[in-house]
Amino acid sequence: MHAEGIREMSLHPNHFSGEAIGAAIEVHRALGPGLLESAYQRCLARELAIRGIPFRKELWIGIDYKGIQIHRAYRLDFLIGRLVAVEIKAVNSLTPIDDAQLLTYLKLGGWPVGLLINFNVPVLKDGIHRRVLNLVG
Repeated sequence: MHAEGIREMSLHPNHFSGEAIGAAIEVHRALGPGLLESAYQRCLARELAIRGIPFRKELWIGIDYKGIQIHRAYRLDFLIGRLVAVEIKAVNSLTPIDDAQLLTYLKLGGWPVGLLINFNVPVLKDGIHRRVLNLVG
């Protein structure tokens, strides 16, 4: 593992969730609500890159069903620092299905923390939902 990867893994998920939230707030401050999800996704990627936050965009997640591997079953919007899954939305309101989607990603990927961020709100803090998955047991 290269030095950057070691540094990433030594940081706590709270560090990366805080960094992701800060970057999302900056994007929302600059653009406001009302754009398409794809626009926020591209702008958030740019903001993360500017800030030097390690991330992967549009990460495919596979599932195993009774011995058959389905390689591209789901696509996560962002994985921040190999620890925090981020799913973004631009909708009138989040639904229980949105929350279930994030929890599914956390379980399949084995990531401890997830953020569901809805950019279509007047104040972004009202559109951020943080979920923690208990990976023990």
